[in-house]
Amino acid sequence: QVQVVESGGGLVQAGGSLRLSCAAAGNIFSINAMGWYRQAPGKQRELVALVASGGTKYGDFVKGRFTISRDNAKKTVDLQMNSLEPEDTAAYYCNVAGISTGIRGFNSWGQGTQVTVSS
Repeated sequence: QVQVVESGGGLVQAGGSLRLSCAAAGNIFSINAMGWYRQAPGKQRELVALVASGGTKYGDFVKGRFTISRDNAKKTVDLQMNSLEPEDTAAYYCNVAGISTGIRGFNSWGQGTQVTVSS
């Protein structure tokens, strides 16, 4: 079993910054990808940023404002968010995909952390 825990959400004014952190633990043999997604009320969950063996990908709306960083040894992934806008208000979820020690694929989600940007 793989556990994913996020931290770092909160309330910030427009133009401010927040840093989200995510840690994966449990029966992990290898991690293929770690990333952040978000879901606003009434909207579908969307990709924010992803780090995988093939590289890094950001959602179109990021426009250079966010930076994702991954520490393979610690099994963590952080998301630095700058120049936040009210439209960034959402629940942010960490996702980790890889291979378990039982040599089975896994795709695990965290519980989510709320980011609220006031205007």
